[in-house]
Amino acid sequence: MQFEDLGLDKRLLKTMELWGFSTPTDVQASAIPVVCAGKDLLASSKTGSGKTLAFLLPALQRVMRSKAFSRSGPRVVVLAPTRELAKQVYGELRKLLAGTQYKCMLILGGENFNDQAKEFRKDPAFIVATPGRLADHLEHRHLTLEGLELLILDEADRMLDLGFAPQLEAMNNAANHRRRQTLMFSATLDHQQVNEIAADMLKEPKRVAIGFVNEEHKDIEQRLFLCDHLDHKQALLDRVMEEEQYQQMMIFTATRADTDRLAKVFADRGIKAVALSGDLSQSARNRIMNEFERGLHKVMVTTDVASRGLDISNVSHVVNFDMPKHAEEYVHRIGRTGRAGNKGIAISFVGPKDWNSFKSIEGFLDKRMSFVTFEGLEGKFKGLAPKKKKTFSKKPQHKKKTNKPSEKKAASPKKRNKSFYQGVAVGEQVFAVKKKKPAEE
Repeated sequence: MQFEDLGLDKRLLKTMELWGFSTPTDVQASAIPVVCAGKDLLASSKTGSGKTLAFLLPALQRVMRSKAFSRSGPRVVVLAPTRELAKQVYGELRKLLAGTQYKCMLILGGENFNDQAKEFRKDPAFIVATPGRLADHLEHRHLTLEGLELLILDEADRMLDLGFAPQLEAMNNAANHRRRQTLMFSATLDHQQVNEIAADMLKEPKRVAIGFVNEEHKDIEQRLFLCDHLDHKQALLDRVMEEEQYQQMMIFTATRADTDRLAKVFADRGIKAVALSGDLSQSARNRIMNEFERGLHKVMVTTDVASRGLDISNVSHVVNFDMPKHAEEYVHRIGRTGRAGNKGIAISFVGPKDWNSFKSIEGFLDKRMSFVTFEGLEGKFKGLAPKKKKTFSKKPQHKKKTNKPSEKKAASPKKRNKSFYQGVAVGEQVFAVKKKKPAEE
């Protein structure tokens, strides 16, 4: 299938041709016809699948080919859970709108509220925003959504996990009319809140599920190392930096302190590195992200603030210095590499404090993951056995004596429960062979 087979406007087809795109991805091929037909959509697809164009192209198609039924307020609103993801969507939208008469606007928290209020007076047709800040403007009546034609929720599961359900409900109420079309994209459709809010906001939606968030990314080679402690992680990271030929690298840590510390270590060694965390001001985060995208830094050390919404084809390596608390974030982290058909390498350090997170990731991906090591940097830590469940034995009951002769039953030997955990293999190539799952108890 080609883009021209999807019934898109010739102007959009020309843009896709200029960008070098002729064949739509699976999610684009499935979602675009549904949206162009005016249907509500509930879709799921994994990171890097091209979902941004899956909703932006039909949104532009609607605005280009039909007249607005209201002169007030935006025609299209895209909501994203994080500022970084909103920025990425806005960047794609601006490129698509280049040379057209339509205006777009980016609304983020952390930026001047009054300046944003003034921008609404320019009547942008498209608004990309984080839900918290846009809800604030709605409350202050800086804009109206009475004429909204298309409401798009990108990564709805993440927005709900971050506690934005009240803000989404406010948007729904502010644009509650028959002409509104709603699109909801989520990493998974097996999310209770997603299904609850979809039932409230969407009208007889078409469901599209392309792959699963826990599927293995074929373009990413995953390597895992067992670590004893923080110094051991640092030694392994130093070896990675010495031996790997990388274009750009992203290193994920659990704390802001480690982002600053590691960035300083690299800078002292003459490596262009920068630290990014949620504690920075929005302007500082924008500057750092922009500089990294332009290739001014070889290494970015960051918390999960950059695990979603950053699309840079030159990121060849991702390092999990600390494993994420939530298994889904592991998929989003390593998805920063191996994009646009490029190959990527994801390296993860697993210490005693990371072990529970690692086991959760294994369960989420539904596969056993093995470990590799560097010669001379082998550690003592080999993993932790699962905690045994406590068993409570009943107190023996004394039977009343009877005149009848007692009959003793032969005690049946109790079977020993085998532990699911069989130990961790060290020195094996990651995912080189599929291992059989241990037999169920």
